[in-house]
Amino acid sequence: MRLSDLKTGESAVIVKILGHGAFRKRVMEMGFVKGRKITALLAAPLRDPVKYRIMNYEVSLRRTEASLIEVMPINVASGKEDGRPDKDAAGHLAFASDHTMVDDGALDEHSHGEFVGRRHTINVALIGNPNCGKTSLFNIASGAKEHVGNYSGVTVDSKTGTFRHGGYTFNIVDLPGTYSLSAYSPEERYVRTYLKDHNPDVIVNVVDASNLERNLYLTTELIDMDHSMVIALNMYDELRRSGAVLDFEALGNMIGVPVVPTVSRTGEGVDKLFDTIIQVYEGKNRVVRHVHVKLSQDLEKALSEIKDALKQDKTINQQFCARYLGIKLLERDAEIEELVRESKSADGLLDLRDRQLEYLERHNPGEDISSLIADDKYGFISGALAETMKQPQEQAVSTTHILDAFVTSRLFGFPLFLCVMAFIFWFTFFVGAYPADWIQEGVDWLAALVKEKMAPGPLKDLLANGVIGGVGGVIVFLPNIMILFFFISFMEDSGYMARAAFIMDKLMHKIGLHGKSFIPLVMGFGCNVPAVMACRAIESRSSKIITVLITPFMSCSARLPVYVLLIGTFFSVHAALVFLGMYILGVVVAMATARMLRRLFFKVDETPFVMELPPYRVPTMKTSLRHMWWKGKQYLQKMGGIILVASVIVWALDYFPLGNADDPGQDSYLESVGKTVQPVMEPLGCSWQGTVAMVAGVPAKEIVVSTLGVLYTGSDEATDQALSARLTAPNPSTGLPDFTPAAALAFMVFTLLYCPCLATVVAIVKETGHWGYGAFTVLYNTAVAWLLAFAAYRVALLF
Repeated sequence: MRLSDLKTGESAVIVKILGHGAFRKRVMEMGFVKGRKITALLAAPLRDPVKYRIMNYEVSLRRTEASLIEVMPINVASGKEDGRPDKDAAGHLAFASDHTMVDDGALDEHSHGEFVGRRHTINVALIGNPNCGKTSLFNIASGAKEHVGNYSGVTVDSKTGTFRHGGYTFNIVDLPGTYSLSAYSPEERYVRTYLKDHNPDVIVNVVDASNLERNLYLTTELIDMDHSMVIALNMYDELRRSGAVLDFEALGNMIGVPVVPTVSRTGEGVDKLFDTIIQVYEGKNRVVRHVHVKLSQDLEKALSEIKDALKQDKTINQQFCARYLGIKLLERDAEIEELVRESKSADGLLDLRDRQLEYLERHNPGEDISSLIADDKYGFISGALAETMKQPQEQAVSTTHILDAFVTSRLFGFPLFLCVMAFIFWFTFFVGAYPADWIQEGVDWLAALVKEKMAPGPLKDLLANGVIGGVGGVIVFLPNIMILFFFISFMEDSGYMARAAFIMDKLMHKIGLHGKSFIPLVMGFGCNVPAVMACRAIESRSSKIITVLITPFMSCSARLPVYVLLIGTFFSVHAALVFLGMYILGVVVAMATARMLRRLFFKVDETPFVMELPPYRVPTMKTSLRHMWWKGKQYLQKMGGIILVASVIVWALDYFPLGNADDPGQDSYLESVGKTVQPVMEPLGCSWQGTVAMVAGVPAKEIVVSTLGVLYTGSDEATDQALSARLTAPNPSTGLPDFTPAAALAFMVFTLLYCPCLATVVAIVKETGHWGYGAFTVLYNTAVAWLLAFAAYRVALLF
């Protein structure tokens, strides 16, 4: 039978993987190997994808991918109830070494002391699976303020930090989370390229203690690379709570790598970890020795000949260990093959590899070589843990399973998600209104003070209308933005974001995308720039490009001031509903665009849905508040930077030449620009001031409100009024207010959808690798914005 036929609650043993290519390699690396026990836990609300348990962790697969995995019901597979391969099948736990450690090349004590005295700097690379607590460890060790999220793909680039410990300076690099060191995903390629180009002094392999068997697969690959290494057995408190007992010292001696238990959330064991790094760096740790992860006899024979040939080419061996290169050549790793082709002996090496593959295929008919290697490595891991770890007699029902019964259920999943989002928007608008009002009173008081105390002239007008009117009009919304970022951070850190991707995968699949695409889209509610960057975690290039192009339709926090201003002014009775409606409109437009792009331009999508569902973890208030403050700080920096400069420029263009009062009938420069573009925006009910605000918002959407603040603070009579009151005041020229409810609605729709800020456009060009995608975003988004804003205006006029 196939895995897709397994009913909820039933268990089976994996017989073989029938798929091929990227899917086959990924699921094998995640533990889907022959003889492994797997249990169907539950299906998503729309019956697809399905969540399974394997090796004490949970993963979701679409039914189409599950149909490519052949399984045998657990009651038929006698002797396999524990889900572990037989030792004869996987090979006994064994070690081998090309050489023993000698001191011939070591420095004498005096020279070593002199060397250490000159160079007390250790370059450390943090490498581990997603969700292993790697970035948390980086933050607590280096004091950095990087955001930590409880789902795959948070760290999509390397982060660096520097700190001192034990008389040494540590340059620490937090690399993207990865399951292996192949060339399947962008994270894997990034990590491997970093190790090749930078060669850190010590690798810290961060391992999730609650998911040891899966996490240690990456450890075996790092052992193959033969780097100096220390294992940080992170989240050790979760292992203790589970009732399991691990002899981590024995495990370290067995694999030749020191193991240090840590709890990065609290800092437990971190000092000990860096003390151990110093020992390894100085060559004084007795645990360290080079150990081979023993493969089957046929694989070792084939690997030995390739390895011996690789050792003859010193140019290749300077970048990677010969054993690691040999294994990757047997796995037909494309990037390693390209690396070998740069060698003068490339033809001979690849011919030798092909002969060895023929030998292996002849002695293992019907078996995939990558599957054989993964099988042997997991057999090695199983044997090591069998000798060092004792599991509790009874497995308790975890909090994660209880919560998932509701959060990802067919009945409660979608309503709960919508309720969560509605609550966030309600809290952001109504609770944030109180501190926003206090800030508004302070801004008004300061503007009135300047008007009262300063002598008339350009400087007074600049401070009152340009600086205070512009920057003050935006800083009022700081509380709303900080509240929104607090909730987004909490959802990411808790693990709920991954569940949101799980329950949304079916809908995402209908528009031609992957459930993973949902995560960058939700991040886009905070800021489109990091959301676009997060798209690099999507393996399929077509899905990645589509997600990048639709991410700007997600309503980022920079648009929030526009909503708060106009909704509070014109739709206060139904504020939460209108607020939520704007976000839903962005999502609907994004989905329609994705569907169009998939049908017309990107017709092939080979991406499998394989995504880890991490356990729920309660975020610390300190972490969530720190992330909220970090985003608030960035917003304040914008106040003193681009928004201040833009406000002054807008004021100057509005003040001159009309400010000279030589010709009262003469339009200001800004009014001239607005009236030039006005015919395009007039069908949307937009005044020239609104048109200018839209144009000014192209560099950064925060400038839209600050521009309105400058343009509507022209008279002393208006000084005492909030910006909302000035928008509804009659225009002296027409006798009617510039903004009506219909015009305000069209204005918000256009702000939501028209071309993204320049920083987002640059990020799109960078992530896609082509300027054409940036140009498409600017033109297409603006056209869609105009059409929908026009429709909104005309429909609103009917009511």
